[in-house]
Amino acid sequence: MLAQRAGTTALRRVAAAPSSVFKLAPFAAMQTRPIQTERLTPADEAAILAKQRLNRPVSPHLEIYDPKQTWFGGSAWQRITGASFSGALYASAVAYLAAPLVGWHLESASLVAAAAALPVAVKGALKFLVAWPFVFHAINGVRHLAFDLGIGFSRATIIKTGWYFWGASIVGGVYLAFFM
Repeated sequence: MLAQRAGTTALRRVAAAPSSVFKLAPFAAMQTRPIQTERLTPADEAAILAKQRLNRPVSPHLEIYDPKQTWFGGSAWQRITGASFSGALYASAVAYLAAPLVGWHLESASLVAAAAALPVAVKGALKFLVAWPFVFHAINGVRHLAFDLGIGFSRATIIKTGWYFWGASIVGGVYLAFFM
């Protein structure tokens, strides 16, 4: 108990006058700064900051890409279609589970009856809105798998296969929407 009081008293004395401890320390000379700071005007601060920014590396941004390259659009649309299908799956699952609670009729018979009442052009358009992203995501996914294997990375091949896959996805979407 006595040692604890002595330690506490010593800590209180050091806290009250910390400079007395550093004067006795052998490393007291290391407590001085070799450089002095100076006050700067806001204009000088801005100039120094602008000079430092010139030395920073510039990271690439979407503006550096050539929008005429079809691989860029294909990659973006691959992600958009995948995210859309994931979101639609979650939304339909939640709607199907919540339907009995809110009084919706989402059973198969009522959905088929509602779709049968639509005009043929509207049915085809709605089917195309679902079929095209599905076909595009499926066949462009094969292209991305080929890219992952290191196949088809020459510029001419990327452009050519990009147009092929866009055309094939549109033809496949039309086929699924109007002929199946």
